[in-house]
Amino acid sequence: MSLRLRMRQDLTKAMRARDKAAVSALRATLAALDNAEAVPVGEAELRGVALEHSPVGAGTTEAVRRELSEQDVVDIARAEIAERLDAASQLTAPAHADRAERLRAEAAVLQRLLDEPTGR
Repeated sequence: MSLRLRMRQDLTKAMRARDKAAVSALRATLAALDNAEAVPVGEAELRGVALEHSPVGAGTTEAVRRELSEQDVVDIARAEIAERLDAASQLTAPAHADRAERLRAEAAVLQRLLDEPTGR
């Protein structure tokens, strides 16, 4: 099973369990994956899909997207983990201890997903 699919399934479970750290981490990572798939306007035009000639109407809301490999998904998840741990390490004031702990919890959620075997 792909990492992205496991993230989506875990997001549903986390929402049902009201696990705020897991929901936040998984939503942000899935959004980062969606953003990574977005093709810049210039690249879409290179593929022969000029925006002014794009079809308009119902069912035409899908833009040209690039496909991420499983390694790309893992790399993005690792970047999300690193980003959270870096931000947590910079929150040294006692007033920010709760936020730093939440960031570490979010990083732990993503790390567990990366550490799990793929064939659940």
